[in-house]
Amino acid sequence: MNMKRNGEKMTMLTAYDYPSAKQAEQAGIESILVGDSLGMTVLGYESTVQVTLQDMKHHAKAVRRGAADTFMVVDMPFGTVGIDDKTDMENAVALYQETNANALKMEGAHAASLIKRCTQSGIPIVAHLGLTPQSFGVTGYKLQAASKEAAETLIEDAKLIEQSGAVMLVLEAIPSDLAATITKQLSIPVIGIGAGADTDGQVLVYHDVLNYGVDRKPKFVKRYGDFTTGVDALTTYREEVKTGIFPSPEFTYKKQIMDEVDP
Repeated sequence: MNMKRNGEKMTMLTAYDYPSAKQAEQAGIESILVGDSLGMTVLGYESTVQVTLQDMKHHAKAVRRGAADTFMVVDMPFGTVGIDDKTDMENAVALYQETNANALKMEGAHAASLIKRCTQSGIPIVAHLGLTPQSFGVTGYKLQAASKEAAETLIEDAKLIEQSGAVMLVLEAIPSDLAATITKQLSIPVIGIGAGADTDGQVLVYHDVLNYGVDRKPKFVKRYGDFTTGVDALTTYREEVKTGIFPSPEFTYKKQIMDEVDP
């Protein structure tokens, strides 16, 4: 909130395990999102729909161990919100309590009532509007709120989310001028991904940023590194083992004991 008031841009990175979280913290990233995109990125699922609550707990615990001092947000996965009031709250409490998260993230304006109940119970909630991956089967992976009517609805949804108690809002794949308008109208921080430069901050996925095991590059992703060099390194390793180059003497323990061993 102070960063928003002071006009200081915020950085968020989606990460899923101990080493990536550790790197994010070392780089000074202010917030880590343990996103359900881990389904495709590290588990090989076709979409976020296959991600379970147990998957999220497992990975969030690893992230917390790697970044103990970074604000960590954990996604509520598909099928854990919108069941019934009791089950929704049980899922939220379990994920929040067992992962030591700083906040949970929920997709869609339909989560407003649950956001309010979680807030009243002491669970901070980050909301997510625009392109919501858990609803890709309905919305598709494309620009959202592209019409005047849809834009007006999104503005109202954002205001509802704030009124429900959300501490932060993620806007994904919406027109940049719409994102700027929403950012100005809300008092809570707004983080964009594919939403232009006028939000309070930006979020990208660790694997997208580093070109690590990903097959596609969304329009809004900028590469800052290239982990595909790992394939070249592993190929060289295989070739050196095959030809006897590795392990060379410098990588070998040289203590001589065979003279003392009976053949």
